[in-house]
Amino acid sequence: MNQIGGATGSIGDPSGRKTERQPLSFSTIEINSAAIDKQIRQIFINGKRYASRRGFKMSDESDHVIIFNNLEWFRKMSALELLNDIGRYARVGTMLMRDSVKSRMENTGGISFTEFSYQLLQAYDFWYLYHYEQCQIQLGGSDQWGNITAGIDLIHKKRPDLASSDYTTAFGITIPLLLTSTGEKFGKSAGNAIWLDDKMTSAYEFYQYFMKVADADVAKYLRMFTILSVEEIDEIVKIHMESPEKHHGQEKLASEITELVHGVAGLQKAQLATKVLFGGPLENIRGHELIDAFLHDSQRLTSVSRNEIVNCSIDRVVVTAGVCKSRNEANKLIKVGGLYLNNQRINEPHRKIIENDLLDGMVCVLRTGKSNYHLIRIIE
Repeated sequence: MNQIGGATGSIGDPSGRKTERQPLSFSTIEINSAAIDKQIRQIFINGKRYASRRGFKMSDESDHVIIFNNLEWFRKMSALELLNDIGRYARVGTMLMRDSVKSRMENTGGISFTEFSYQLLQAYDFWYLYHYEQCQIQLGGSDQWGNITAGIDLIHKKRPDLASSDYTTAFGITIPLLLTSTGEKFGKSAGNAIWLDDKMTSAYEFYQYFMKVADADVAKYLRMFTILSVEEIDEIVKIHMESPEKHHGQEKLASEITELVHGVAGLQKAQLATKVLFGGPLENIRGHELIDAFLHDSQRLTSVSRNEIVNCSIDRVVVTAGVCKSRNEANKLIKVGGLYLNNQRINEPHRKIIENDLLDGMVCVLRTGKSNYHLIRIIE
């Protein structure tokens, strides 16, 4: 069972945060909830295919994805019902002892009553799914320990007859969070999210994140994020450590998790983009494949009309595409050998772009310096 916080999303979980979250409008929450629902379903589809390609037999039940939105039950609940059904069983002393609350109470900004009450709502989520859907285990990140145990406490108090049985008791399981090098968790509110939506984090950027992980983290991430056997992982790590500079471990990690999240097509796009952006040959790359690989990457892909590029000097084109601010800047860049067209250095600022420079007549690749790439797509 997957749960979306359509109600709790309007409050914001204080866990792991030093400041209060910016409130979201209900229309924004509805849009976000619909997007998360779509992402969950797609990941289950990709996950099943990913597992099947690795020899796992998947039952027909794996096609059935159960998703709940806690707005379904909280929108019907009045303030009096909340106090009676949840508040009556909560103890303020216990709530104050939760790490998510204690850390904020020690902060000069304190914690609002709204965020303080968040744990009660998540506790009720567990109770609701336990009582009506026979859900006995809640799985969450390690920062959710306090909220999960709050739910278990509520279940024990509301139904002690069931909670005391080995067969009907409630359990909580937490998994480690993926943290930054400074120990902070990744998240949209913190501004460092690794998005599952390829419109927010392209398959290429997703792939590259895992290509850049430290050697020491390769084995850990392979165990966390893939379904490869321990023996396979040990062999990957062994090969990697023999020649770390070849990034064998990172490449395997990036490929596995990108396929899991974005599917085979997403992985192929990421690998194609990597080939192009790291100076690989373009002769055998189809124009539409290249555009598709960067379709949601607005920082690297610019669309212009054909008459704005064909038979125009390259110093003018780079300004039109936003690669350089002025023709003077472009000319200086060309003089020092810092501008490339389709991975070929440009030496003449008045060199014109011709049809043959366009892959399949629809796209060309500009590079400034060693690694700043920009694609220009032709729109008719």
